[in-house]
Amino acid sequence: MNLKTVIATATLTGLVAISSTALNTISSQSNQAFAKEAKVMTAQAASKADMKDATGLTITQKIEMLTKHKGIFGSGDQLRRYFFGDLEPIAVQPGGAGMVVNLYNKASKTTFAYCATYDVVVAVKAGKIEKFEASEVK
Repeated sequence: MNLKTVIATATLTGLVAISSTALNTISSQSNQAFAKEAKVMTAQAASKADMKDATGLTITQKIEMLTKHKGIFGSGDQLRRYFFGDLEPIAVQPGGAGMVVNLYNKASKTTFAYCATYDVVVAVKAGKIEKFEASEVK
């Protein structure tokens, strides 16, 4: 065998060994990074309901405040402030001083009955409620 052939073979063998070790190291680091990122994303999704927003309240606290103030003047303003852009009208029904609009919030999975005449929230219930009981929206 030629000396050049032996040196070339040794060099190529060394490069292959080094590159496979480097690839294994990179692969294990990326797996660890992925697992860490997945854990963080899961924790964020689980605690989304407990996260405070610009108002300084969690979704649960907002719903509790609206339930506490339902039927009181200004609760409609509170509803708009808490769920700005997140309310979907799903039904209209008689109640309040005429008609009541049922607004659904997908994030909290809650329906609010809102009377625009007096700008008040008249009912709050979990779930997508098409029609509240007449006694709840009077």
